[in-house]
Amino acid sequence: MSTKDYIEKDYYAALGVTKDAPAAEIKKAYRKLARELHPDKNPDDAKSEARFKEVSEAYDVLSDDKKRKEYDEARSVFGAGGFGRGAGGGNFSGGATFDMSDIFGTSAGGGLGDLFGNLFGNTGGAGGAGTRTRARSSGPARGSDLSADITLGFEEAAGGVTLPLKLSGPGTCKTCGGNGARPGTRPRACPTCGGLGTISFNQGGFGVSEPCRDCRGTGQIVDDPCPDCHGDGITTQTRTITVRVPTGVRDGAKLRIPGKGTPGARGGPAGDLFVTVHVRAHALFGRSGDDLTLRVPITFVEAALGTTLRVPTLEAPVSVKIAEGTPSGRTLRVRGRGVKTKNHTGDLLVTVEVAVPHRLSGEAVAALEKFAVAQAGDPRPQITAAMAARQASPPDGAAQPGSDTREHGNG
Repeated sequence: MSTKDYIEKDYYAALGVTKDAPAAEIKKAYRKLARELHPDKNPDDAKSEARFKEVSEAYDVLSDDKKRKEYDEARSVFGAGGFGRGAGGGNFSGGATFDMSDIFGTSAGGGLGDLFGNLFGNTGGAGGAGTRTRARSSGPARGSDLSADITLGFEEAAGGVTLPLKLSGPGTCKTCGGNGARPGTRPRACPTCGGLGTISFNQGGFGVSEPCRDCRGTGQIVDDPCPDCHGDGITTQTRTITVRVPTGVRDGAKLRIPGKGTPGARGGPAGDLFVTVHVRAHALFGRSGDDLTLRVPITFVEAALGTTLRVPTLEAPVSVKIAEGTPSGRTLRVRGRGVKTKNHTGDLLVTVEVAVPHRLSGEAVAALEKFAVAQAGDPRPQITAAMAARQASPPDGAAQPGSDTREHGNG
């Protein structure tokens, strides 16, 4: 395998995930494929063996944050996997001659040589093609992030709340302590990789590392697997954690809880837990930023003559003065009675709406008819004036009221 071929491999496609797939999705895809393609399950199947090797190689890079970053950067440098064409129109494998020292940093150090050294496990030796050497052992690996959802009432979200959250996910097997071996036994170091988990091939001066196929990159062979985790060292477990939701949290907000994700491998730190908050609607209140919104029906008399209303808030009720002649739809602001967050407190926005009764008593009808006679003035002066002007000056070609513009023939 040449370095060019190694760079051009699409590890994301090998695992069937997207380039922005989270670590948990990558791990899930790898474990599923590894179980299906493992040589023990597919003896004498060269195609499955080759595919298993491809999947293991992809996971070795994408499961390590540092290697994954270097891999993405390398593919970006070479056009997402392609080396492209060299100067003078020759391609990488053609007859043109290239001086690669400036590109790979082989003459003066630095350059992309360090990048490829880290990515491919280059040992620095320039052994002949096909030479196999041991690679560095994989160190502690950070655990995957987890995600969860919670649903809160409107007032719980506004005032903040602390609640328990039950999670189910992978965790260190309690029976074997995570080593995968039946209690009373221990794993042994893999003889193929010497317990390192990876091996490397020197190809043209570059060290290309890959996961050890015999131990699946763990560096250990489990001869007598644990009956609970079947040698994986991980089981699905249920645990309860306490989540503190801050005051004023909004619908759709994400809370990060450090160290509550999947436990790390080989003593590495645990991942984080990301909790998405969903807030139920309130029967009375709405929300606009940190402001509370409230629609309050009032009678025509209250709107015309003015009044003082008692309206609810998230705490104690407050009084709101309605000035005489207040139109329907006007919004009044009550300072400091909205949603409280860490650095800000919103307002209460009260929108008044004149309520029109569906049914009236005979006495009420008579009173309104008397009011209509007593109330002078046109409530629609602009509309009335516009209609009068249109009748006085009709558009060109429009017929005047009562006129007939049709032509009559002689016959």
